[in-house]
Parts: sequence; C-alpha cells; structure tokens
Amino acid sequence: MTAAVGGHAILVLAVAAAVVTASPPVRLSAQAVDRTKPPVLPPPPALRLPAVQTTTLPNGLTLAVVEMHKVPVVDVQLLVDAGAARDPSTAPGLATFTATMLQQGAGARSALDVADEAAFLGAQLGTGATFDGASASIHVPRRRLEAALDLLADVVLRPSFADSEIARQRELRAAQLVQQRDEPVTVASIAFPAIVYGRGHPYGHPLNGTDSATARLARDGVAEFYRTYYRPNGAWLLIVGDVTLAEARRLAAARFGGWERGDVPAFPSPPPPPRAAARTVYLIDKPGAAQSVVRIGHAGPARTTPDWFALEVLNTIVGGAFTSRLNQNLRETHGYTYGAFSQFAPRRLNGAFVALASVVTAKTDSSLVEFLKELRRIRDEAVAPPELAKAKAYLTLGLPGDFETTGGAAARFRELLAFGLPLDYYDHYVDRINAITGADVQRVAREYIDPDHFDIVVVGDKSQIEAGIKALNEGPIVYRDLWGQEIR
Repeated sequence: MTAAVGGHAILVLAVAAAVVTASPPVRLSAQAVDRTKPPVLPPPPALRLPAVQTTTLPNGLTLAVVEMHKVPVVDVQLLVDAGAARDPSTAPGLATFTATMLQQGAGARSALDVADEAAFLGAQLGTGATFDGASASIHVPRRRLEAALDLLADVVLRPSFADSEIARQRELRAAQLVQQRDEPVTVASIAFPAIVYGRGHPYGHPLNGTDSATARLARDGVAEFYRTYYRPNGAWLLIVGDVTLAEARRLAAARFGGWERGDVPAFPSPPPPPRAAARTVYLIDKPGAAQSVVRIGHAGPARTTPDWFALEVLNTIVGGAFTSRLNQNLRETHGYTYGAFSQFAPRRLNGAFVALASVVTAKTDSSLVEFLKELRRIRDEAVAPPELAKAKAYLTLGLPGDFETTGGAAARFRELLAFGLPLDYYDHYVDRINAITGADVQRVAREYIDPDHFDIVVVGDKSQIEAGIKALNEGPIVYRDLWGQEIR
C-alpha cells in the first residue's frame, strides 16, 4: 500500500508536469501594451500643504509656525530686516560682516563655546545676510529644541562683538577678497550687478565689501549697525517642524519676549537702476583664464510682480532647467560649456535677469552668438504647446519635493515672509502656473528680456577673446576691473 501510494504520487506529478509542458504559451494581445508611446500619466494628486499659523508677541516680533509632525526635528529661522541693501555707502559689506559676527561669541559663550554647544545639541547653526535681509537659523532634533532656542537667543540678542574676534574675522574676509580675484566666476558675480545697477544703487556694491572697506571694519560700526536694524518689530521668527503653535509661542516668548523694540529705518527705495542706452560688452581681463565666464542681462522686476508666475514658466523654457533651450544649445548641441542657465533674481527692489555660463575660451564669441540667438528667439517666436506643457509640469510636479523636509519647507515659507507674499501662496501655485498660456510667455519675454539693452559681461583672457568678440559687432567693448568699475 505504501509503495503503491508512493508510485501513485510520482505518477500524478509526472502527469501534471506533462500537462504544463503541453499547454500553449500565453500570448498578450498586441493592443495590450503599445511600446511605441509612453504611458499616459494620471493627473497628480492635489498638493496639500500645512498651514502657516501666525501670532505676534507684545514687542512686535511676528511668529510663524508650520506644524510637521512626521519626523522629530525642527527648523528655526529668525529673519531680520538687516540686509546689505542697508550698508552705508562708506561701508559696503557691513551687513554680512555683522551677521557673521553673531556666531563669534554671544552671552557668556565664546566663539568656540557657541560652536561646541551647537555640536553637542546635534544642531546646525548658521547666520548670514543677503541684500534683502539677515538671518540666524538652527536645525535641531525635537528633544533638544529648548536648549537650541537658548543658544539662538544668545546669538541674536546678546552678541559680544569682541575686538579680538572682529580682528580675526576681518583678516579672514580680507584673505577671501584676495582669493576671489583668482576666481573668474566670483569676479563675474560681483562685476555684473555693479554694472547693471551702478555704484549708487543698494544692490550695486559687493555683498562682502571691498578691500578698503574691510580694513575699516571695527566694533563701533558693527555694534551701531546691530542696534539700528536688529529689532523685533522688524523681524519674523519662523518655526517649522514637530511643534505646535501654542508651544512655539510659549518657547519664543520666554526667550525673545524681552527683545527691545525700536524704530527701524524704512527700506531703501532708490529710483530704478539706469536703463542701458544700448547693448554693450564689458570685458574684464583675466590673463591665463582656462574659460570665459559670461553674464548677459539687465535690471528686472521685483519679486512681488504679478507677472512672476509667467516669468517662472518663461525662465524654465529659456534656461531654468537642464533641458532648457540655453543648456541644450550650448552644452548638448555645441559642447561649449558644462552648463548654461538663466534666472530672474528674486529681490525686494528691482531684481535682474541674467543668462550665464562658463565657456571654452576658444568658443567665447561662438557662445555669445548662441546666447543672443536663444534670447531673441524666445521673444520673436511663439512657444510650442508641448514645450509649454513640459515647462509647467517641471514647475508643478517638482514643487511637492520642496516640502518633503522641514528644511525644504522652511526655505519655501521663508521666501513668503522675506518678500511679503501671501502666506497661502503655495496653495494656489499649481493653478496659477497651469493657467499660464503661450501668449503670456511671449508677452513677458518681450517685456522683461530686451536684447537691445543687454549688459554683456565677459571675464576671460583678453588676448584670446577680444578679437572674436569685436568681430561679432554686437556692441561697443568697454573694459572694467575686477570690481566691475571703469579702468582709469
């Protein structure tokens, strides 16, 4: 019986195997998968962002809280109306130097103590300034939040500005200014705004100052700038992460409630930067430069312009993404550069439009031809629907990724606070971008990109590139120094 059962089992298995082997292969219908076309994607899900909740402390400090409870971390950013646009004309670089000094000793802590405390807390502490504002920020695990806020409050409210630390930082900055002379990209980044805006404009001087201004930096000037502009009634405290509004208000009031309010001078409102009379090439000689650094553009709109959504779509098509026209032309088609891009710089006052690349020295003139061709074409030719759709998808489908982390969300919400934009701005962002038409793109291209009035800045080896640029006959050549100033 046992043997028979065993034999029967073997027989059944053999029959089953034979049946499987004899079955005809399963064939998919030719209509089931059409590999000649990409699959049709469903509409993306609606983007649902956490709300920005606000409250104001009695001293005028405005608290903005964004609750994100999935990960136990918190980002805190204190934004102060103390940017480099407020630098005295005799002290360019004072705002960024003051922001740097906040970390160099605060309260009872020395500079090393501040750094050691941040490391002990597992925190990332930073201070700095742009033209439009200054900030102090800290990223920290939730369980260390109270201690981190103690440290941040010391840094912002009780900086020591020790003479020895000012001297040390002054020497470091002086060395950095010497080093930047050997970096053509840095030279171009300083020279371009100096040329576009002019020396008298708040955006026309170097963010980190000059050699002579740096040599004059002293405690009295730093302390006076700090007393004038670091006031709670001109500041925002942005807290993003694993915290509630009630808890954030309690923690902030305990540490920043005693910050004394004061009158903050109005933000500078100079006349618009001068419009270039005609397209001009500004050549900055850098003998032996391996590449030529190109900046092409002019003054542009403020960040608050209603046209910003159309400008984002326009810039994505021209040079805001890897697959944009400038990069595809200069990098992929011609091999002149590792990357060519463009930007409308977001600023409180007039920003700037700039197209940029570092190009092969021998192809400097050819690169300028391709730059100008693309920048004229975007004005003169209507954008095809597929290219328009791709640009809008790039902006809208990439947006959720910016809110995946507390740091990314803080950066996006900080932009709203810095430029006075509506706090629900990103709730309507996708709809506003998708509403942009090809006619909108061409309209803003014609309004905000003007090839006849471009400032074309080229930093490179004059002996190798001057003749080719002259032969283009795209405008007179003017020679400038490393600061973008006239050579006398």
